[in-house]
Amino acid sequence: MGSKKKISVPAKLINGGVAGLVGVSCVFPIDLAKTRLQNQQGQGVYTGMRDCLVKTLRSEGFFGMYRGAAVNLTLVTPEKAIKLAANDFFRQLLSQDRKELTLMREMLAGCGAGACQVVVTSPMEMLKIQLQDAGRLAIHQQKVLGTDGPQAPFSQPPQDRPYTTGTASAFKRPSATVIARDLLKTQGLVGLYKGLGVTLLRDVPFSIIYFPLFANINKLGQRHSEEKAPFFHSFMSGCVAGSVAAVAVTPLDVLKTRIQTLKKGLGEDTYNGIIDCARKIWTHEGPAAFMKGAGCRALVIAPLFGIAQGVYFIGIGEYILGYFH
Repeated sequence: MGSKKKISVPAKLINGGVAGLVGVSCVFPIDLAKTRLQNQQGQGVYTGMRDCLVKTLRSEGFFGMYRGAAVNLTLVTPEKAIKLAANDFFRQLLSQDRKELTLMREMLAGCGAGACQVVVTSPMEMLKIQLQDAGRLAIHQQKVLGTDGPQAPFSQPPQDRPYTTGTASAFKRPSATVIARDLLKTQGLVGLYKGLGVTLLRDVPFSIIYFPLFANINKLGQRHSEEKAPFFHSFMSGCVAGSVAAVAVTPLDVLKTRIQTLKKGLGEDTYNGIIDCARKIWTHEGPAAFMKGAGCRALVIAPLFGIAQGVYFIGIGEYILGYFH
């Protein structure tokens, strides 16, 4: 029987955290464009990713493209750390001293990793989406009513959505702290985990596709089974696997974004669950709407996971722990 290489959980957590921070810092403006494109209904404010970024830069400035980044940078460390470390844990658990995992076992390990990460992902995405979409809502309001027109209320939501009520906040920049506090005060922890089901539906299939695909592509760069692939090969493996998985689950990401968005523009649909959301998108916008933001999502996920896997396989966490020891 071959001996298993012991996994250092602290090192994996450090690797995932460092990778997440670097990756998010690089691609966040594209992620903002993805959220805004997915949320617009009918004749939208933006014609595409480039148009969205240009208009955001002009109307909100450079830092407007990083709206919501603080939430992501704060929570992406535990999120990526849990995802990557959990996948390693489940792969080792399922190996049973086998030299190589079967494809089914690789998929099961990915499933476990995706299920674990939503503990952090769901509230992180919930808060981030509100901040990212605020600028689009302001422009949508001006477009519908005219720049100098009176401020009208947004589409009337259910009464259990405190963040969507009133007219005074139409052009105010929301704060993650205020949103979280209001949700906790009115709905408890359930409010922060709104959309948990659809987040699971997105992240579990993503991980089932991503991790086995990455492992098999990355394996092509290994001369021997016990040695690591070169950094560039790991980086490219993460990019390819990430972009494929991201595009594959884009319809579920659209549903998640729509369901988790608390504030709707004037005349925009509100949703009561996954099935209601899917039905209304199909009826009012057509099947193509389920792929909104697919290009942006691929451009975000590819470098994000490329950087993550590159850093992960370099072993920055192991180096840091070794230095202090």
